[in-house]
Amino acid sequence: MGTVIASHALTQYVPLAAQELDNNKVTPGLIGFVIFAAIALSLWGLMKNMVKQFKKIDFEEAPGPAGATAAPKPSRGLRAHREAQAAQAAQAAQDNPAS
Repeated sequence: MGTVIASHALTQYVPLAAQELDNNKVTPGLIGFVIFAAIALSLWGLMKNMVKQFKKIDFEEAPGPAGATAAPKPSRGLRAHREAQAAQAAQAAQDNPAS
């Protein structure tokens, strides 16, 4: 019995709400915002994953002309950075023993 009254009330309310709508004004509403937010979040996730995958790529260039010295392969990460700093400090200490 309650559902009959509720459906009757809804049918009575819908025409009133439809008359109040402006036919020249269309907005995306909540559903449009939710869809846009979902697309934005998925794009953000895809971009993060793409950056992660690009960092994994280990690309070696073709050898240059004969006699050219190859540059050492750069290393990544904090440990590699600290090791490079320590190597530079040791090299500087070897070059300048008076310091």
